[in-house]
Amino acid sequence: MHALQVRQLGGLESLELVELPEPHAVDGTVLIEVHAAGVSYVDLLLTRGEYQIKPELPFVPGIEVAGVVREAPSGSDLNLGDRVMAFSPLGGAFAELALAAQELTYPIPDRLSFAEAAALTVNYQTAMLGLRRRGRLAEGENVLVHGAAGGVGSAAIQVAKAYGARVLAVTSTAEKAAAASAAGADEVLDLGGDWVREMKLATDGRGVDVVFDPVGGERSLQSLRCLAPEGRLLVVGFPAGIPELALNRVLLRHADIVGVNVGGFFSVDPGYHRQGAAELARLAERDLIRPLIGHRYPLSGGRDALRELESRRATGKIVLEPHAG
Repeated sequence: MHALQVRQLGGLESLELVELPEPHAVDGTVLIEVHAAGVSYVDLLLTRGEYQIKPELPFVPGIEVAGVVREAPSGSDLNLGDRVMAFSPLGGAFAELALAAQELTYPIPDRLSFAEAAALTVNYQTAMLGLRRRGRLAEGENVLVHGAAGGVGSAAIQVAKAYGARVLAVTSTAEKAAAASAAGADEVLDLGGDWVREMKLATDGRGVDVVFDPVGGERSLQSLRCLAPEGRLLVVGFPAGIPELALNRVLLRHADIVGVNVGGFFSVDPGYHRQGAAELARLAERDLIRPLIGHRYPLSGGRDALRELESRRATGKIVLEPHAG
């Protein structure tokens, strides 16, 4: 089979298209013919050796996979030819065939394509964990979403809307503003302007109840100024850097700073990922969520896909399609 492999750590330029022996399902794993692999910031960190999980070299990146079952464990509820999506924490999805743990492999909702399903496994699970479990989102609350045009940001918009929230999205370009609106944002704030003031005007000076922040850096510092009393800042990621937060604002606003790490949540609640997948399937069947797909690349375009993500040009979810056409 063909796969994208990292033989030495060096960022996206270290990715090489190689031919590897076909794997086989063993010890509770499922062999999936990959029709779509989600491209995530985690994959970029993996190629640099900067992620908390460091696979042994050489390795194949890719933690989000959607495709067709080729082999499944005996006695499982999966059958040859089933359409499935899976979360693969140790990578492996940037290939024509990938292995995933049976307990992290789920049926794809009928309404969704392979590309859309690949977005559910991490982005929408992160949004669900952050907003519902960790952020305690309630109907009628105001949610501010950073990185709102990207894969996880657009997922947060749709999950928040599905549970009756009002969503304010922060974007940096007209193209990204259009993508955030397409995802369902009620209002879009311009990052290049005084977006904090715009947010205050939009909430009659009260601020927002929840901030979903997959960006970090200066954005996190500004987000503390946006919180209403008892508001929650959801810390999702740090592509813009890890900030030093002013905790006096946390005290004065009676605010919460809440960590959201869907991969690390297995040790906290091993059954949560399956519960989240089932709830997301219900939302998808009711047409309350529909992943926004950006650029699609062949497997050979893996470097270009990661380069688009690294440059922050991406809108929606970027996917690799090893079996496209």
